[in-house]
Amino acid sequence: MKKLIAGVFALTFSMNAFAQELPDTQIKDVNTSKKIAFNQAIEKNKVTVVSFWATWCVPCKKEIKNVREKMPNWKKEVDFNYVTISIDESRAEGLVRSYAKAQGWDFPYYIDANSDLKRSLNFQTVPYTIIIDKNGKVAYSHAGYEEGGEEDVWNRVKELSK
Repeated sequence: MKKLIAGVFALTFSMNAFAQELPDTQIKDVNTSKKIAFNQAIEKNKVTVVSFWATWCVPCKKEIKNVREKMPNWKKEVDFNYVTISIDESRAEGLVRSYAKAQGWDFPYYIDANSDLKRSLNFQTVPYTIIIDKNGKVAYSHAGYEEGGEEDVWNRVKELSK
């Protein structure tokens, strides 16, 4: 009986966690230096992958590099958005900008300098990836990165885009 109650609680908790509205926590566009609410940075009616990273995080940079390399082929199959958000401190904003430009990033990238969004979404470490469905709800989240892990993200994007 205890296992059944624990299972129902866990299922209810996980469903509620994914059913939450996106927070309106402010993030900063690194290119324009303008602040924007996170929920406004996500395009409505379109699946969006959000990768949280930091300049000091080697697995983060590897994940973003691998996603970026595969994105042209993925975009031929499914129309989705990709966004990155650095959790570096505000004094590292220039480093975030120069790294993104050096890597040729052609997707939006933001900074969560005070970790306000990180706290709003309640995650502890990077890399951290979320997928937001067409209804603006978090449909998937994953912490960490292993080589090839982007394929799982891609499969979920395809599922959610149907």
